[in-house]
Amino acid sequence: MNSTRPLTRASVFAQSWPIMLGQASVPLVGIVDTAVIGRTGDAVALAGVALGATIINLVFWTFGFLRMGMTGLTAQANGSDDRREVEALLLRSLGIGFALGLLILALSIPISQLAFTVLSGSDAVQGDAGDYMQGRFYGAPAALAVYAMNGWLLGLGRTRDALALQIVMNLANIALDIWFVWGLEMGAYGVGLGTACAEWIALVLGIIIVGRVAGTNVLSLARTIPRPLLLDRERLLQLFAVNRDIMIRTIALLILFTWFANAGARIGAEALAANHVLLQFINVAAFVLDAFAFTAEERVGQAYGARDRSRFLKSIRLTGEFALLSGLAFTALFYFAGGAVIDLLTTDAAVREEARRFLPLAALVPLLGMPSWMLDGIFIGTTRGRALRNAGVASTILYIALDYALRPNGNLGVWIAISASYLLRAGGLALYFPGLLKDVSSADQKAEEPT
Repeated sequence: MNSTRPLTRASVFAQSWPIMLGQASVPLVGIVDTAVIGRTGDAVALAGVALGATIINLVFWTFGFLRMGMTGLTAQANGSDDRREVEALLLRSLGIGFALGLLILALSIPISQLAFTVLSGSDAVQGDAGDYMQGRFYGAPAALAVYAMNGWLLGLGRTRDALALQIVMNLANIALDIWFVWGLEMGAYGVGLGTACAEWIALVLGIIIVGRVAGTNVLSLARTIPRPLLLDRERLLQLFAVNRDIMIRTIALLILFTWFANAGARIGAEALAANHVLLQFINVAAFVLDAFAFTAEERVGQAYGARDRSRFLKSIRLTGEFALLSGLAFTALFYFAGGAVIDLLTTDAAVREEARRFLPLAALVPLLGMPSWMLDGIFIGTTRGRALRNAGVASTILYIALDYALRPNGNLGVWIAISASYLLRAGGLALYFPGLLKDVSSADQKAEEPT
């Protein structure tokens, strides 16, 4: 599976553009979900979907290490030309993902009850949120298994295969959401159920794709991988250590964004709905810019696995150039065209007015967030879980403190705090970068020593 590819701007873009398309379709689903409910003119229903989606993201992306940890570990195994370990990583992560998804489904009722105990929202908003979540939970096993497959494909640089998987899932999601809500009038529950069905469709397609990449189907692969390798204690401990730290980091960031959503709910349904509309802008930018972060994960991880310092630094520079230009472009696009998009997403006059007030701050997020997204990619690719964990936890604590301090400023304080959180996370990771560079340099020198 290992291959030496040129490291140029053209090759980086060729690897990134399929991820950009796939990632752009992810927030497109959120936009369609928002528009499907928002065009009904019911601000409470829109707020309910916003709250429910926030909770589901918190629960599902707690296990986002299945995507992130897999990319870094797979890239490093591929860089060191360890084909068997690449295959074993796929099987380990698929099994873990599906089992965790079943556990989430089994605990869906207490999870929902706990979430509504912690988060704010009127009875009407919580009713719609609960309906949405009920539908989404049915897709948990498939969703987490798809995380693992996406991480494995990205770790191998198979971005077009990952694109195919993402596009099929998201197109199915959009079609089913529209059918269930506008056709069958299933409301918020239909939005959640449509997404769950799409995740199961993606799981079936993903198993076919990863089997083709591996050169055999997943069942045959499970029979041929030696059990001692698959269950190797040292490799499993490494997998769980990396995933543990990334999971803590992910939980911290999910708490941050859940706090952001709850801050809007605390102010009122209009603020919650308006912030959810603006969050779709941020999601588009974050997911598209993540294309270069994901490319950095694979390129940096492979360079680290091969102990190649010059390639490591060049990977960071080339992916960073594209990310900076994209951040600037999104900031300009949102600032000048955002008003029209707001009007498209909701017909509620109060929600439109509130969203337009804070559009300038939301438009700045692609530029402010770019350094943190790129540093995430670098540290994920080198499986530096401890640095990711510490920076994520620290930035979340500081964000919550800042949100408390700015509460007298209403929704303006909410947006200042969330904007600052990106800079806080980037600053935390930047503190660890000199040590990472030193480790790469030491590994490179050691690899060059005569034996």
